[in-house]
Amino acid sequence: MINYRDTFLLIFFFFASIIISLFPFYLLAQDSEDEPSLHVGGALRYNVILESYESDIDANSSAFTMDTWRINVVYDNPGGIGLNFEYRFYPTFGTHFIKQGWLDYHFNDRTELQLGVTQVPFGNIQYNSNNWWFSLPYYVGLEDDHDMGLKLTHRTDNFQWDFAYFFQPEPEGPPEAFGTGGSGRYSYDVVPEGNASLTERNQFNIRGAYQFDTGEFGASLQYGQLYSTALDQFDSRYAFAVHADINSGNFNIKPQFLYYGMNAFDDDGQELSTVFMGAYGIPYQVSTEAWIATLGLAYSYAVEWGPITNLLFYNDFSYMQNTVGEGTTQLADGSSLTLDNHFQYTVQNITGILMSAGPVFTYFDIAQGINHPWLTESFGTGVGPGHEDLGIGESEYNIRFNINIGFYF
Repeated sequence: MINYRDTFLLIFFFFASIIISLFPFYLLAQDSEDEPSLHVGGALRYNVILESYESDIDANSSAFTMDTWRINVVYDNPGGIGLNFEYRFYPTFGTHFIKQGWLDYHFNDRTELQLGVTQVPFGNIQYNSNNWWFSLPYYVGLEDDHDMGLKLTHRTDNFQWDFAYFFQPEPEGPPEAFGTGGSGRYSYDVVPEGNASLTERNQFNIRGAYQFDTGEFGASLQYGQLYSTALDQFDSRYAFAVHADINSGNFNIKPQFLYYGMNAFDDDGQELSTVFMGAYGIPYQVSTEAWIATLGLAYSYAVEWGPITNLLFYNDFSYMQNTVGEGTTQLADGSSLTLDNHFQYTVQNITGILMSAGPVFTYFDIAQGINHPWLTESFGTGVGPGHEDLGIGESEYNIRFNINIGFYF
């Protein structure tokens, strides 16, 4: 457990080291004659859905829904302070929230500072996937995660370094359709729910990537805290990853391996094997320890079919193995389980095509999952104990065919 004094000292020395490191870059900064520019854009997206889950296909297995609409504002200000902002609305889930919103300053061509709600530098960025669904790390808060804090990016001839401190997750929107606990947000974070009044605090990230002509490979380290409002107590959480993003002609490959762990306690002081994480207003239980391996393969093919200019063929595979050990485990919802081995594994495989036609991008995805929290009739079951451990039945592949049509401007 880390006390308040230790936490304050960590934050003080982290900020002090960043400020000191900025002086030489500030002295090298040059005035720019470029004029500031403002761009206001957004997107409108629809989903066409056909599901084949635990039950037989019926009239309720298909749907045509509005996925999201969003507003984007980018103020590019060379030599001054810029802005990048995005707000999203999800009618299906009855919620809306900020995805990102930061102020930025470029000290020179190689060094940038961002302040606000910005992407966490961890693993393959901006995405560790090619499809509309992302990969399994997203569903445990480790892909395209956005939090509120400070990030410094510095590039050399062959390296990109990212250093970041996040005081807390991004602000939540209203979870009107489902649940409570501040889970109305874009990216998954630990949320207070059930018998676990936990929130994320004081997260530090370091990411380094060696860059070459056809891609990069690198490693990431993340360390943060979980604060229990019931116990008035800070405990630790961590994650690390190794990744690569390599191009060869029209081919791209994205391998990544990560491991994460959390020291979490419920409101009665018992150690937990799950915590609640939430996004889109819907919380579910996630294992406190696991490793995840992912592999994305893609092939880009240029075409001239009327407005269609490119087809991206891809397959993104993810495997998650929970490492919570055998014995009696305490869950964040207040229940407990006795395990002979460990929680069930989770598999996600997405095969699809991205079709580009000017401002319209359409994903054709066949999403398959075992113990996947979204690919099931029992939403949220998967990246924690799993179907079999909860007595729902033998784990099996569930399938969803999804077409996402988006107009971006």
